[in-house]
Amino acid sequence: MSVMKNFLNVILILCVCLNWCFTEGVAEKKESGKVDSYTFQVSSLFPSSSSCVLSSKASNTKSSLRVVHMHGACSHLSSNKDASLDHEEILRHDQARVESIRSKLSKNNADGVSMTKSTKLPAKSGITLGSGNYIVTIGIGTPKHDISLAFDTGSDLTWTQCKPCLGSCYSQKEPIFNPSSSSSYHNVSCSSPVCKNGTTCLDSNCVYGIVYGDNSFTRGFFAKERFTLTNSDVLDNVYFGCGEYNQGLFFRTAGILGLGRGKLSLPSQTATTYNNIFSYCLPSSASNTGHLTFGSAGIVSKSVKFTPVYSFRSSPHYGIKIVGISVGDKELEITPASFSTNGAIIDSGTVITRLPTKVYAELRTVFKEKMSRYKATSGRGIFDTCYDFTGLDTMRIPKIAFSLGGGTVVELDKIGMVLYPFTRSQVCLAFAGDDDHIPAIFGNVQQKTMEIVYDVAGGRLGFAPNGCS
Repeated sequence: MSVMKNFLNVILILCVCLNWCFTEGVAEKKESGKVDSYTFQVSSLFPSSSSCVLSSKASNTKSSLRVVHMHGACSHLSSNKDASLDHEEILRHDQARVESIRSKLSKNNADGVSMTKSTKLPAKSGITLGSGNYIVTIGIGTPKHDISLAFDTGSDLTWTQCKPCLGSCYSQKEPIFNPSSSSSYHNVSCSSPVCKNGTTCLDSNCVYGIVYGDNSFTRGFFAKERFTLTNSDVLDNVYFGCGEYNQGLFFRTAGILGLGRGKLSLPSQTATTYNNIFSYCLPSSASNTGHLTFGSAGIVSKSVKFTPVYSFRSSPHYGIKIVGISVGDKELEITPASFSTNGAIIDSGTVITRLPTKVYAELRTVFKEKMSRYKATSGRGIFDTCYDFTGLDTMRIPKIAFSLGGGTVVELDKIGMVLYPFTRSQVCLAFAGDDDHIPAIFGNVQQKTMEIVYDVAGGRLGFAPNGCS
């Protein structure tokens, strides 16, 4: 009997070990039952790029489109040249994005602009606007001309490159839109009420111009056109910028899909159709897909927790209130003044979350204490807290959670939301400290795999786990 009991104990131990080793993320609890760390496979930091994994939630939605990562296995835009883009370039462009935000807010000029139905669009990650952004493919004009646009919660006006490119156009993958071939295209007249706030005129037509903080720019005609989101969702008379003179860090995308708070953003223009609600889930890796959804009927998660969203000065950005941050079982010493000077925003276009210097310094200190068992290695770029996981199958990292206004807690419970991998021998904490002249920015690495709901009409922002699959 004792032999059989010992045998069963061995089997039980083996089962526990197997479950430990082969589970991507295992939550570990203290005696109180509170989760303060997760165990992950090191290999999950480097997902295979040989196959395309479609989001089940997006693909099973009636109005969804196939979505791809711009440089990933699913992409028709990827090329060998794209593959040569390295992390240093991605992070350099990310810093340009942050500088752009700083410039816009310091000038109180949102974009430098001179001038209960649901549909789902795919979110695909690329590199544009100075950072590792995400893109969607939509149709424009009649007949429909497909273009890939970076969607941006920090921009209002949607724009795309247009022929004849009288000044210059940067290189994009798809053919440039030709408005003369569309029967639904119309320039906006200078006499139109929407042609104001610094717009200029050319031959009685309204002309716009946008200059970003990194000196990228687009200029052209302010126009109206038909936008096709899906075969069943066609939007007429959408205001947009038809750019004939464009330069900057936009790479192979065709322009910007503006999702900001202003009157010219797509959610604002379609408020009667989609109730000024949209949501998205950013894919976990370049081999996975995500989605962008307009309308409340497309919200796929029932466990969304909301926090109030705040107007952020005169910018299109969505302000949030960070009231606390925890690392494992340690609450950081955040006071009401920690974020009061410049506040905080959530931004789809910034890659790495930026925190005030003192807040980041404490987060880094506590994280290092929790990770003391692992071999530290040299920093890289904006990262100063990096580890060497060579030879390890699993790792345990402390849970990081953000407490927001209204009692909402956002837990970063996926390894890719906390760590930024270069190689197995250099994996870094995916946060950075910044000077106190810009707001804190909740970046897109920390948003991955969550469903994030922008209920603009309701003045709230929602978070839910597992929004892509």
